Amino acid sequence: MNGIIGYLLTPCDAHGQVDHSLLTQHAERLVAAGVHGVAPLGSVGCLPYLTDDECDAVIRTTVAATAGRAPVLAGVSGLSTAQTVRRARCAEQAGATAVQVLPSTYWRLTEDELFAYYRQVAEAVSIPVMAYNNPFTTGVDMSVAFLRRLTTLPNITLIKEASPDETKIARLRDACPDHVGIYVGLNRMAQQGFRDGAAGWCTAAPNVCASFMLNLYRCAAAGDDAGAAEWFDRQRDLLNFLMDHGLPRTVAAGMTLRGVPSGHLRAPLSPLTPALSEALRGILTTMEIIR
Repeated sequence: MNGIIGYLLTPCDAHGQVDHSLLTQHAERLVAAGVHGVAPLGSVGCLPYLTDDECDAVIRTTVAATAGRAPVLAGVSGLSTAQTVRRARCAEQAGATAVQVLPSTYWRLTEDELFAYYRQVAEAVSIPVMAYNNPFTTGVDMSVAFLRRLTTLPNITLIKEASPDETKIARLRDACPDHVGIYVGLNRMAQQGFRDGAAGWCTAAPNVCASFMLNLYRCAAAGDDAGAAEWFDRQRDLLNFLMDHGLPRTVAAGMTLRGVPSGHLRAPLSPLTPALSEALRGILTTMEIIR
């Protein structure tokens, strides 16, 4: 699963219910754009705001929409081990290619508790498991040594790294076995991450600027560092904007500005403010994505 992994919004209708027709369109659009994988129920997909049954349905819709044309990486994290195990099993049954797992985020867990959490999830499924380190949302920054330890578990063959440590992907690449894929999880780390051996970039930005990201990856995979730097610089302002103002609302606004129906956000989220929407319009105009 190398390359650009595009994360999906979970669009809702005017009544706050998941809009599966629109979700299908979003998934088909990313596949048509050429992304190398599609990921429902990440941060932009508002996993914490959905019920278990809604999560299962979102994964089934995504798998059906991709129809085998791109792998599906499904977010399954829950507050309890039992909930995460249940979601992971349902994702596997629905046809997901792999599952992504964050640490539990309410109580700060010890490393032994975290290891037991990941062990039970990994042993519950036969598909690959991605351990996701995102200290911004979980308050836990899993160390290189601990992430290396996780790769001794069955099926944990993917690591998504979203800390601001510019050296961490290189250190993970050195520490982990060759069969483990390391993925960029923080937009501003993409260019350096590919330099340091990342297998791919997991991000919601392809909903707004897929061609820019695919061109960056193409250059990086070919060893064209100057080309990758150029494509990164051309989208830097957009990538920073998306992260700075909240992924669901900024991605939804970017899609709308591009003429793509984005649906409604699940409460308590609300749309991007008019002033910020105009700022985003200016960025997209400069990038010549819109006129």
